[in-house]
Amino acid sequence: MQLSKSLATHTRLYALSLVLALCAPAMSSQTAGAGPLDGVWGAEVRFGNPVQGELTLDGREGMWRASIGGFQVAAETSGAEIRFQLPDNIAKFRGIPDSASNVIHGEWIQPGGLILDSQYASPVELHRIAPAVWRGDVVPLEQRTSVYLLVSTKDGKTTVTASNPESNFFRRRIYSVTRDGDEVSLEANGKKMKGTWDGKSGILSLQVVNWLPSFQFTHRTTDDAVGFYPRTPFHHGAWTYLQPISDGDGWRTASMHAEGLDEKPIAELIRRLLATDPTSTSLKIQSLLIARHGHLVLEEYFYGFDGARVHDMRSAAKTFAPVLVGVAQEHGAKLTPQTPLYPLFTQYNSFANEDARKAKITLRDVMTMTAGSACDDNDENSPGNEDTMQGEDKQPDWYKYSLDLPMLKDPGSKDAVYCSGDLNLVGGAVAASTQRWLPALFDETLARPLQFGRYYLNLMPDGQAYMGGGAYLRPRDQLKLGQLYLDGGLWNGKRIVSKQWVEESTSIHSHFDPKFSLGQQHYYGYGWHIHDLVSGTKTYRVFAAEGNGGQFVIVVPDLDLVVGITGGSYGEFDQWYRWELELLPQYILPAAAPSGR
Repeated sequence: MQLSKSLATHTRLYALSLVLALCAPAMSSQTAGAGPLDGVWGAEVRFGNPVQGELTLDGREGMWRASIGGFQVAAETSGAEIRFQLPDNIAKFRGIPDSASNVIHGEWIQPGGLILDSQYASPVELHRIAPAVWRGDVVPLEQRTSVYLLVSTKDGKTTVTASNPESNFFRRRIYSVTRDGDEVSLEANGKKMKGTWDGKSGILSLQVVNWLPSFQFTHRTTDDAVGFYPRTPFHHGAWTYLQPISDGDGWRTASMHAEGLDEKPIAELIRRLLATDPTSTSLKIQSLLIARHGHLVLEEYFYGFDGARVHDMRSAAKTFAPVLVGVAQEHGAKLTPQTPLYPLFTQYNSFANEDARKAKITLRDVMTMTAGSACDDNDENSPGNEDTMQGEDKQPDWYKYSLDLPMLKDPGSKDAVYCSGDLNLVGGAVAASTQRWLPALFDETLARPLQFGRYYLNLMPDGQAYMGGGAYLRPRDQLKLGQLYLDGGLWNGKRIVSKQWVEESTSIHSHFDPKFSLGQQHYYGYGWHIHDLVSGTKTYRVFAAEGNGGQFVIVVPDLDLVVGITGGSYGEFDQWYRWELELLPQYILPAAAPSGR
């Protein structure tokens, strides 16, 4: 949800953020040491060298061999599946041959790393290049982060504002700096850090965290501070509209004018985004996409992001869990909202905190966050809090952890309590009813039919997909989720989920306390947030997938409109939640209904 930190799925990333918050001054200090060096400094760092490239599966010798990145290992079959693992568990593969198409559809599993602690599964397609030989490309999720420092000296005092577009580590903190020759001392929150500045090379070398190599900062301008300014090269507020390009991913494109959108308010919004103070997080929007009447009509990227770069959906990815219920129904699974939850998890013999109310919990209750268990992501002391669950060493099985929680009230009330564990259990219900590994099911029944490009599903410690949020998708593919539901479960005429499931999923089943929605009424369906937005003289009911930092897929049925936003204002709910509740009614809805302004 919006207030959920959703950093727990990235344990080391969260830890890094805490250290960076203290190290930020260090970086800044060096730059600021001398007034003439005031300005913007940047470091873009990529960690690790994950196995990648061309993967070959060779079965000519009557047994399978896998070759990639200099490794050659034996593969084994398990039922219809082909599996292998590289030494020291540095990567795994699971694939299923499709004899009809001569393709092996597989999933590449990369381990956690220095930045992202979770394992991630991504699709790999291997095509037959010779009898019993298949080949395809592996592109793992890149572990990258960037830090930018704005150094300024005034009245003899040097300060630094640091920014991080990928995770918003610094949250607009300002740090003071002192310098002694080439050495700098960095002061923040009573902590001191040291760094060095090499005036000859112009490099600031900073040990951001003790388990990583030093970050190497260089001086930047408006022409090369890619993640600092909204656009690079940076031209204050300059923008010209261009129709999106068709790239074979299933989106039909058109101009805004052709689909009845008034360009003026959209242009006003984008120019406002481009004129934003780069040190602010109030409008740290990293992509804005709009589809009207089934056509992609706007596609804009900011702060170093582009259409090919996958973006963390955070809790917006929770919505995929109830979507998979609908997909499973289409493929014959006997799941309904009334299905009792606990009997689905037959792998467990018993559950802690025995309570008769647990037997009453249904699939509907976890889809609407009304299960009644002691799980509240907005309460750090709640035993079911997502960060608590994912940081727990004694119980690495997150299904069992959630099912073992004590009950606080009867399930099925109208009062929702935000709980990532509930939506993860929805995924567990789908896995149990279909007897499928969720990444393979997701790829076969959702990603391929929706013509997704690269994407990455974060996995739990046991290797099953975590459906509580955190998947990485291209923004164009995120937008397809909204178009699918706007079109009643169809994508380009192909049925993915039933119209009945779409209607039931986007109906009001529960509601959150308005204090968690900037005082506005906030309803909830099956994984969809529902709002009434006033624009001009009209009120529009919208349903949306929503995630920390400003990740939105917003559907406006009355205007035949889908809006996709990705952002970098992580952890600053009062900033990013206004993008949906205020910017949408102020700029985008009037563009679709000019008379209602």
